Amino acid sequence: MAAKSIGMVDAIMCSTLERATVTGEIISSALGIGPLLELPGLIERNAGEWEGMTRSEIERDFPGYLADGRRPPNWESDERLSERVLGTLDAITARLPEADVICISHGGVIMCIEERLGAGRHRIANLGGRWLTSTDVYGYDLGDRIDLLEGHDVTVPDQI
Repeated sequence: MAAKSIGMVDAIMCSTLERATVTGEIISSALGIGPLLELPGLIERNAGEWEGMTRSEIERDFPGYLADGRRPPNWESDERLSERVLGTLDAITARLPEADVICISHGGVIMCIEERLGAGRHRIANLGGRWLTSTDVYGYDLGDRIDLLEGHDVTVPDQI
């Protein structure tokens, strides 16, 4: 099972969105670690008026927005998203400074944090992730990406 490739951890935390909690429950059960803690600070970006829409629905209702890189009203910017998520990670680090913690979130969150910490922006597969190591005063160093379907680290272009 993919969860066993993670190794031993002290805690598992996840976004409150169903797809993340289901993944968290599977990993928690496989590793025998619980309880699973749900944190709203790990949810995917607020897509504003695009929330819940498919790509074709966005093209229909907002013609040209995607091609032009425009976003709808109430879209959560990269800056706000990364501040929210890094604030949540800071709180986890403050509460569990010596713990190895798995945080189950979403692709857009991971890509935004990678970019904020100096890596390029590259799509990430489902069940893909990134190792982060907290540094002094709540900074973070990017480790390797991991693909739980393959159970190994993957190389990403422009990775620091």
